[in-house]
Amino acid sequence: MWRIYIASWAIYGVFLSFADQLDRLADGRFDGPRWLLTFASLLPSATLLALAWPLSGLFERRGYRFPSMIGLHIVTAFAFSIVSQMPFWIMFSIARPISWYVWPLLYHVMTYLLGAGIFHLIRAYEAAHRQALAMKEAQNLVIASELSALRNKLNPHFLFNTLHSIIALTQRNPAAAETALFQFSDMLRYVLDTERGGSDRVTLDAELDFVRDYLELEQLRLGERLHVDWDLDPDAGDHPLPALSLQPLVENSIKHAFNPHSRPGILCIRTRRDPASGALTMSVRDSGPGADPALIATSSGLGLRTVERRLQLDYGSRAALRVQCAPGQGFCVSVTIPAHLTAPEESYA
Repeated sequence: MWRIYIASWAIYGVFLSFADQLDRLADGRFDGPRWLLTFASLLPSATLLALAWPLSGLFERRGYRFPSMIGLHIVTAFAFSIVSQMPFWIMFSIARPISWYVWPLLYHVMTYLLGAGIFHLIRAYEAAHRQALAMKEAQNLVIASELSALRNKLNPHFLFNTLHSIIALTQRNPAAAETALFQFSDMLRYVLDTERGGSDRVTLDAELDFVRDYLELEQLRLGERLHVDWDLDPDAGDHPLPALSLQPLVENSIKHAFNPHSRPGILCIRTRRDPASGALTMSVRDSGPGADPALIATSSGLGLRTVERRLQLDYGSRAALRVQCAPGQGFCVSVTIPAHLTAPEESYA
């Protein structure tokens, strides 16, 4: 700010010094000493006016009302005017008319009021900028808190369902249950590592490894009923995404397309990265009974709804979640990152 202040006074001084010699310049003459004297005569005013900056800050810190600040600035303006003009009155004031004293005095009063007004505008802008930053920071904290709450809601949801599957397997096949517990410990480490790191961002490859462990665990329980078809983009493995973005989609299909039925089914997992936009799309499709799309919006399920909210908070309107389903035609959910998921259906979540 002070660079602009000094530059403004310098430009004004140069302009005023040349304007003072317009008649001489028209006659082809130039008075260098007078030009310097005119320029130097502005230095006391420029120096004194700079003191209006801390004075404006003092008035605002003490919380003076607007009329009070106007009154104090008017009084200060006359003091500024007298102090700025005093050297010239002393040097050149012999039998001068009263107007010779009054007009420069009023000129300096107006100069001070203009400068003080600009200083208050700058302080108001800085205050508004600080307030906007504080509001943005508060909003980010709210979003971070909500994301944390959603993660805490999603993890117990996943842990409960997986433990329930292992308990069911223990009753039928203890050896397989023991293997499942080891795999489950690896999955827990994945969840805990993302929590401990303070950031829930993982690569697509890491999330796919987690999903493979989860499906192997489910395979122990479902056996030949579960057939998984992988259709993965080899160039998308390093794409970052929130942890537990894909697994809940798979878990949703296991829960509703395989668990309630004894017939075999197919689960298709597909990933693609758009080479133009770089957006990642993950799709999970099953050959289950599907569902009525009209029931999806009224579903009370938690898994897909939580994933959708997390992506909305992370990516805003750039994310998208789409569900394609119909009774008897399976269920497909696609997530685009940055973009989002859609709503769960009554039986799918």
